[in-house]
Amino acid sequence: MAEVQPQVFGTKKSKETRAAERFFKERRVKIHFVDLNERPIAKGELTRFVQKFGLNALLDLEGKAYERSNLAYLRTTEESVIARIIETPELLKLPLVRAGKVLTVGEDPAGWAQMLED
Repeated sequence: MAEVQPQVFGTKKSKETRAAERFFKERRVKIHFVDLNERPIAKGELTRFVQKFGLNALLDLEGKAYERSNLAYLRTTEESVIARIIETPELLKLPLVRAGKVLTVGEDPAGWAQMLED
């Protein structure tokens, strides 16, 4: 059975992203870390998460970036919100983690554990 290497999309400053990194490291699972401040998430990749969870579930509605973006007050299309997220990863509830067909948003140790079971 081929091991699926989890992809962790996040930022170095995000404590939830660091929790994901720690979770996999403690289990000796090699991850592919994508720092969204250095490399924006691909639109297709982001779309996968949007299809599974819906756009609002991906947004960090409590975060300062969301507050500053005025997204709560703007009438905007999903397409333009996705474009905004790609430019401003702080709008996301981090980390986004994908391993095969299993996707998680935010700090989700149960979801991460599920990735290792398959």
